[in-house]
Amino acid sequence: MALRFYNTLTSRVEDFVPIHDDDVKIYVCGPTVYDYCHMGHARAYVVFDTIRRYLLYKKYRVTYVQNFTDVDDKILRRAAEKGVPPLELAEKFIKAYFEDMDRLNVLRADLYPRVSQNIPAIIDMIKSLVDKGYAYVSDGSVYFSVDKMADKVGVLSHQSYDALKVGARVEVDERKTNPMDFVLWKASKPGEAISWDSPWGPGRPGWHIECSAMSLQALGPNLDIHGGGMDLIFPHHESEIMQTEAYTGKPPFAKYWIHNGFLLVNKEKMSKSLGNFFLVRDVLNKFSPDTVRFFILNTHYQSPLDFNDAALEDAQRGLERIKNTISGVESRIKSPLSGAAEILGVCDRLDVSRRRLEERMDDNVDTREAIAGLFELTREVNRWLVEGDMPAGEWKEVLDLYGIYSDILGIKWTGSIEDLLASELLQLIVDIRDAVRKKKDFETSDLIRKRLKELGITIEDTKEGTKIKRV
Repeated sequence: MALRFYNTLTSRVEDFVPIHDDDVKIYVCGPTVYDYCHMGHARAYVVFDTIRRYLLYKKYRVTYVQNFTDVDDKILRRAAEKGVPPLELAEKFIKAYFEDMDRLNVLRADLYPRVSQNIPAIIDMIKSLVDKGYAYVSDGSVYFSVDKMADKVGVLSHQSYDALKVGARVEVDERKTNPMDFVLWKASKPGEAISWDSPWGPGRPGWHIECSAMSLQALGPNLDIHGGGMDLIFPHHESEIMQTEAYTGKPPFAKYWIHNGFLLVNKEKMSKSLGNFFLVRDVLNKFSPDTVRFFILNTHYQSPLDFNDAALEDAQRGLERIKNTISGVESRIKSPLSGAAEILGVCDRLDVSRRRLEERMDDNVDTREAIAGLFELTREVNRWLVEGDMPAGEWKEVLDLYGIYSDILGIKWTGSIEDLLASELLQLIVDIRDAVRKKKDFETSDLIRKRLKELGITIEDTKEGTKIKRV
């Protein structure tokens, strides 16, 4: 069975055929670094990490690029609130991003371009679009003329130009020729903390042009896969298509567009405006990284994923069952059963399980079904452990298959118990501190807080309860 992906561009599942033999170029939109990563970020980057891992398992040569948006209105506002330079603020949260994603076992990208480091390329691209008549200058800002690429409007959202124009939440700007036009270069406002010189005056890039310029610099005019969350389909990704293909004249900008579904909280989309978002590092204070990753991948990447503690606890229990089975196999290798009946046909059964894993992953990266197969395997291995024994070499083949699951899903079978126990121990310490505070034993309470801080863990007492943060 050929590897197949759902392509947002064509609205169907298609065979994956790279542009150049087995070389695969992937660009995934990265975070705007004005705050710590939330669980919506975790879902996206775990999903695309898993897609990358499976491509590597299939022996493709993958170049994976993910950007950091370190120049943005939100960064400027947060930096002003904190009284720090914008790029210093961004650097802090880039570092935090790596801490969070490393814990989730997300492989490092081959390249992490930043907007601030690609300003000349962005200016050159905008200048070319102006020269070709696809963009226009207005009062020191530059706008892309959507009417010049009207045939590309709605190519991902699959809505008509008129429907998008009526329904779009566009920024009111009298400098635009068409309300649908989007900004490529923003003229500086008085007192703004960061800007660059350009042919149109001091300013900074618009959001959409940043990704186009960075992907072009890193990967060239044509990508195999462009990825991101469904919330980026319109206007961000459609704007990227318009401006990039106008600039290069070499469509398609990306052959396959892959988008992960929303993260929900109590059936509502997670959003900072609703106040129902959860930071990755806070969740990792309660659950092990492997539990979080297992929870994310136990839902198909296109489906909405409802975030709640009960679902994470279920994932934790399921993961423990698998790890206990693996531990049982390791013990059996060290201490074979004497006089036990020999289990036959193991190698054939392992081959069937591996083929089913590949079939499920080939079918639009169906990690939910892959994990269902993992539980099937685990139930069968548990029967083998009860019913008899086999040569150590065959038990090692069982472990090898679990190793393939680990490589593809990015879940570590070893070390996870220790991570879980550490998280549970930390929560126990916090619960004890809460108990002594209720008894007004503030001396002990302050001592616990102080000792935890020495270990890089801060405790915050809020109206919603005690919050744990790693510093």
